[in-house]
Amino acid sequence: MAAGETQLYAKISNKLKGRSTPALLDSLLGMGFPAHTALKALAATGRKTVEEASDWLHCHCNDPSLDDPIPQEYALFLCPMGSLLEKLQEFWRESKRQCAKNRAHEVFPHITLCDFFTCEDQKVECLYEALKRAGDRMLGSFPSVVPLVLHSSVSYLGFFLDNGPADVIREFAATFATEASVLAGRQPAGCTCRARLMERDRFVSGAVVATLGCDGWVPGEHSVDCSLMQHQTLRALFQYKPQNVDELTLRPDDYIFVDPTQQEEASEGWVIGISHQTGCRGFLPENYTERASESDTWVKHRTYTFSLAMDLNSKKDGEASSRRNGELHPPQTARSLSSMQALQATIVRKSVLVVRHGERVDQIFGKSWLQQCSTPDGKYYRPDLNFPCSLPRRSNGIKDFENDPPLSSCGIFQSRMTGEALLDSGIRITSVFTSPALRCVQTAKHILEELKLEKKIKIRVEPGIFEWTKWEAGKTPPTLMSLEELKEANFNVSMDYRPAFPLASLMPAESYNEYVDRCAVSVERIVSACPEDVGVILIVGHGSALDSCTRPLLGLPPRDCGDFAQLVRKIPSLGMCFCEENKEEGKWELVNPPVKTLTHGSNSAFNWRNWILGN
Repeated sequence: MAAGETQLYAKISNKLKGRSTPALLDSLLGMGFPAHTALKALAATGRKTVEEASDWLHCHCNDPSLDDPIPQEYALFLCPMGSLLEKLQEFWRESKRQCAKNRAHEVFPHITLCDFFTCEDQKVECLYEALKRAGDRMLGSFPSVVPLVLHSSVSYLGFFLDNGPADVIREFAATFATEASVLAGRQPAGCTCRARLMERDRFVSGAVVATLGCDGWVPGEHSVDCSLMQHQTLRALFQYKPQNVDELTLRPDDYIFVDPTQQEEASEGWVIGISHQTGCRGFLPENYTERASESDTWVKHRTYTFSLAMDLNSKKDGEASSRRNGELHPPQTARSLSSMQALQATIVRKSVLVVRHGERVDQIFGKSWLQQCSTPDGKYYRPDLNFPCSLPRRSNGIKDFENDPPLSSCGIFQSRMTGEALLDSGIRITSVFTSPALRCVQTAKHILEELKLEKKIKIRVEPGIFEWTKWEAGKTPPTLMSLEELKEANFNVSMDYRPAFPLASLMPAESYNEYVDRCAVSVERIVSACPEDVGVILIVGHGSALDSCTRPLLGLPPRDCGDFAQLVRKIPSLGMCFCEENKEEGKWELVNPPVKTLTHGSNSAFNWRNWILGN
């Protein structure tokens, strides 16, 4: 440690000797942990349980900063509850999807009662007491309904407090600051009651219907490691085992702190980060992570509930009836609630969601799949539950399925799950285009069924986004189902759509340049075929479509042929890419898809005879 840090550590240690330790700290000391690291673990976990603090210490056993006497920084926020919170969160998700994530999404909805300030680990209990005292003093005067005033412009949208309640809330913030100064020796700064209930740094023109109240407000203390406040936050998506001693172990859902000023040492595609879970530092592959919100790693400490029905704060810290995991929680009986009008955004952005089809039968059962399910007289039967229940009728019989296979039962299930997730996300699909391959049309049908749109939206079949024909078997294009056959098979296909490339124009063994040019022209036709006020255009194609149908929109040149082939092999069933048009900057952008990925393991064939009757 540096000389200044050593002096600070000695100062803190001397203060600890004369202070009686609470029950949580006593338990950790009894386990053999030093007092300064035990206090650090309690502060880092919100002083909830001994188990959480103990787990934190075990995870941070190799943390080089474990003995550093650097305190946490604390802030007091007033957060909405009930219907207002639900509507704000709904708007948060929808605005992020339609306008892409920006700084407004970094922090949850709240009103800032005081800015972040440092507090030594051994004085955190004093902050809890300061919150309790401030709440007790304002219990009778705190407004049960807080009117909000909506302010909006082309680039900004937010709620502001009405003057009357704002004065009372400022008084509460000032009372907390005074109590914190007396009890903890800390003077919180910036008690100005800044509202951050809904903001947008960039916002497409639209209208939002606002409310004048909510079910309740809860002031709560939050903390963050002050040494990491200026870092970017990433979330690990996949596990990574280090290949070299200077690399960082990644576990899914661990958060990684990245200092932008230290990245010159890293190679392209790599970053230097610090694990939130272990405190260790090292190199990591950036494509194993995604950007996370600033507040995802903030620690929630105590809250104070203003309630006319029950004063939970009259309970002592150790009473289980008033605390769950060491935190004061709102009562189960709610006061009379103010009505809530639905927040609705009429923001419109043209978006394109490109989705790969579900699992196909030959992907599981191999090229001879058709022989496995055909009777001698050419009829279909189901030899395995992962074969579909039935096949649609084709003019040339079952043999035409050989190079145009259907979805497996799991592929159908994957498609339905994706449609269900899209429905839950609130995404607004307004048009659907598919490759003429049966597996793609089936995927689109099942997605639309889960979205409850199978009768409202016709599937437009676009042969221009069919797979690169060089990858298809045979010297002639595969025989695909006609629109009439699809319609007869109960697919709600459009008979009026004029595609960019008719089915007959597909040529066998086309070159890579011919393929990417075909896709570029097709995507341009698809986008231009939809009106300006459209929501999301769904394109269901092949794994290759995620690259060949998005790069033209993004203004990027075709990928190298070898790189393209390697990329496509890694795209799973129902993999997706999401593009949005940024009219302000006159370009398209890739953003996070509206739903998460679908991952599952393999399930091999099982023959009971080999087990029961075998030797």
